[in-house]
Order: sequence, then structure tokens, then C-alpha cells
Amino acid sequence: MAKLLEGKVAAITGAVSGIGKAIALDYIRHGASVAVNHFPDEKSASQLQELQKEAGEGANLVAVAGDISKPETGQELVKAAVEKFGRLDIFVSNAGVCQFADFLTMSPDLVNFTISTNLNGAFFAVQAAAQQMAKQEPSGGSIIGISSISALVGGAGQTHYTPTKAGILSLMQSTACALGQYGIRCNALLPGTIRTQLNDEDLADPDKKKYMEGRIPLGRLGKTQDLAGPAVFLASDMSEYVTGAQLLVDGGLFVNLQ
Repeated sequence: MAKLLEGKVAAITGAVSGIGKAIALDYIRHGASVAVNHFPDEKSASQLQELQKEAGEGANLVAVAGDISKPETGQELVKAAVEKFGRLDIFVSNAGVCQFADFLTMSPDLVNFTISTNLNGAFFAVQAAAQQMAKQEPSGGSIIGISSISALVGGAGQTHYTPTKAGILSLMQSTACALGQYGIRCNALLPGTIRTQLNDEDLADPDKKKYMEGRIPLGRLGKTQDLAGPAVFLASDMSEYVTGAQLLVDGGLFVNLQ
């Protein structure tokens, strides 16, 4: 296999499970050195051990615990990547939460928690990465925001969540404008229905799973690994003239909505 990220340094938020983990492992397979962020709790620490095991002993991997909703967490992740590996070429803003809730009875705490994690956390983490990419020699890099098909469609139980994912898409479009002068590319990946720990309970219902699969032209739910290839593409020199773009990874779900 040709290694498309040989010699590059990546940092990924929320990267010890789900989509973030799949991307981290594929980046390592393609030759990148990777710094991962994870939430500072026992569950995430255990997931980190699994990631390290799957990555293998020779992997260039460093981990930083921290709550991404805090502005300093992104700074600490970037600092760890640069101290360990010398620079930062790729940044993936992936960390996020999704708790289904009824709009009329939703608590302010849940709304604020979702926004502070998904949108505010992404903003400050992307800013930290961009500050490093703009000042290093040579300047430049690739920033990838993990948005969602939810940025383009509504969801009755996701009225607090979908605006944050639309915000990630908009953030990538605006940072593409702001950072192009530094050779920094910014793009969004929009996963469709991907089986992760965020929606596992919802999709455990066989009728719901069958219904969702019936709406997807490729006939199956997405796997976390389905995001890894597109993330490698956007991180690599193969996409060196791609910025401000949005890439749906949904098995055709969006074009089949009716």
C-alpha cells in the first residue's frame, strides 16, 4: 500500500473511539505521526489502551487528555504534537456529543453542553491548529472538520445538535477564506448514518435499523472506517487544490431523501 501521509504530523480530537479512532489508525497506516485527544475519564483511558494496541508498538502516537469544550484543550493538543513530532500538518476536529431530546422539554444545560462541545470546542481547537500552521516554516496544512449530514437536513430529536454541525460546515468554509493565504486548506466531512457509540442505542432497534438501511442506496449503514479513506484524501497532497469543500460520506442517503 502506498503511504499517502509519510512524514506528516496529525492531531485529532475525540480520537479514541468511533470515527476519530478509525481516522487515527488509517493515518498511522499511511505513515503519519499522530497526536490524539480524549476525554479525561476512565472509559476514555481504557479506549486509549485499545487504540494503542491496534496501532502497534512502533506507531508514532501520543495522547493528551482534555475536555474539548475548554479552549485550552486544543492548545495543549497542538503543543504536544509539535513538541513530540516537530510541526503540525493535519488537524481533524472530530470530538462531539449527540443526545436525542424533545425540543419542547429540552433543558438549557443540554443545549449549552452540546453547543460548547460541538461548536465552541471545535472553533477553539481549529484556531489553535491554525495558529501553529500559520507560523511554522514552511507554513500550511490541512484542517478537516467532522460535520454531518445533519448540517443539511433537520431532525426532530436533534434540534440542539444539527445547528452545531451546520456550524462546523460554515466554520470550514470561513476558515478556508481566512487561512488560504497561509497555505492552509479547510474542508468538511459530512458522515451519514454511521454506527458509533453516539447512536448505537438508537439503531439497536431492528425496525429502525431496517428502515434506515432501506433509505440508503448502498443498502447498509456506514462504518467508522468509511470515513477514514476520505479523511486520508483530504489530509494528503492528492487534495492540494481542495479547500472550502464539503464531502458527504453517506452511502447516497442525502440524494435519496424524500
